[in-house]
Amino acid sequence: MGIVIIFAIVTLLAIYGSFTALKNKNFLGLVFGVLTVLVFGWFAFMTLIESGFPAAH
Repeated sequence: MGIVIIFAIVTLLAIYGSFTALKNKNFLGLVFGVLTVLVFGWFAFMTLIESGFPAAH
């Protein structure tokens, strides 16, 4: 479950960085930010589906 949290945090930071790069018209930063969102977002989503939510005790 820890890896999902890490991937989700990286995805959220990449979303923020992508918006910042777009605002500053930094297109190379925007490309890397969007690619990071796609890759880490996909890994977070698929890991969450595969591992599932932790069981409530």
